[in-house]
Amino acid sequence: MKQKRKIIEIDEEKCTGCGQCVIGCAEGAMAIVDGKAKVISDNLCDGLGACIGECPEDALQIVEREAEAYDEEAVEAHLATREDQPKSPEKSIACGCPSAQIQSFGPCPSTQIKTQPAGDQASALSHWPVQIRLIPPHAPFLKGADLLVVADCVPVAFPSLHQELLQGKAIMIGCPKFDDADEYVAKFAAIFETSGIKSLTTVVMEVPCCSALPMMVRKGREKAGSQMPINQIVVSTRGQILEERRVA
Repeated sequence: MKQKRKIIEIDEEKCTGCGQCVIGCAEGAMAIVDGKAKVISDNLCDGLGACIGECPEDALQIVEREAEAYDEEAVEAHLATREDQPKSPEKSIACGCPSAQIQSFGPCPSTQIKTQPAGDQASALSHWPVQIRLIPPHAPFLKGADLLVVADCVPVAFPSLHQELLQGKAIMIGCPKFDDADEYVAKFAAIFETSGIKSLTTVVMEVPCCSALPMMVRKGREKAGSQMPINQIVVSTRGQILEERRVA
């Protein structure tokens, strides 16, 4: 059913077919066709504009026009189809960034992690991608998940992240200083509305700019009308947990 809504429009004269917008579109709505970026189908485009910031030619804009309604089920089916198809390197570049391909894989058992020699610890990561901007709200690994939202400096400073915090959780990583705050708020709101998150933990550094990440999560929670409590952890630049508290 068509409705008047926001959607991406591409200026083909400016578009060089670089494919950066394809990488920025977590829903897989963009592709390079005959050397130009195209919206594959209106119902795959959520109109939020995550792809716009990736365009070096300023060829993308959000417009309001009659279009098919955004369909999360169609997006999920589309992404699943892409995941099932074998991809040559050339096809991967043309159709989307392999780094944004949704993958779920069982985390390493905790017994295996504990028996690994020091310095050779196994990963507790259960999915890919991990960047906030690359994860669609309907990603299968978010359904009913215990979610860990982490500032991207934390894994560098806190070496035992996998063993102490990540096991059994889905993780989303981003930089609250350099990334788009409004985009994050909208993404978290959509996740709270659709994914049935069971628990939420934010982990940030002690530096001032990191405090914006929990705020974005809280705003997304409020926008979705959720009252889920948030566990908030602050890590020092020397890799120690300084504070752990529950935010109503």
